[in-house]
Amino acid sequence: MGIKSFQGSRKNVEKESQELFKVSDFMTKDVISFRPEQSVESVIDTLISKKISGGPVVNENNELIGMISEGDCIKQLSESRYHNLPMENDNVENHMVKNVETIDANLNVFDAAKQFLNSKRRRFPIVEHNKLVGQISQKDILKAAMKLQANNWKAK
Repeated sequence: MGIKSFQGSRKNVEKESQELFKVSDFMTKDVISFRPEQSVESVIDTLISKKISGGPVVNENNELIGMISEGDCIKQLSESRYHNLPMENDNVENHMVKNVETIDANLNVFDAAKQFLNSKRRRFPIVEHNKLVGQISQKDILKAAMKLQANNWKAK
């Protein structure tokens, strides 16, 4: 008699249960966002105090118009110090990334993980009806994977 499985019996994982792991289930809905007229210094203060690495930039209608990150702020700091220019008058709009990739809230987290790998981004905003509704980060994807592992991969 041949060996049927080296792993022993495994719990049947239905594809449907994996499809329930949508971006909307793990995204941050209370997003710290910035305004285009906001000073870069105030963004730096927020990044440090809130322990985040960046965030979306929205207009008065909560429409996504860009993203700003620690790297964008460091670049601005470096340029202003090198050219001996004051930073107080420099705003987010001049340093944010304007061509922003987004993720659909209904996307499966595994497809979102693939998008993170392909784009080398740390976070993606989620937009519905032209309004910012959330953000998903690489850490959120890791949390989703650990939840799936807890549900399906543990031995009994």
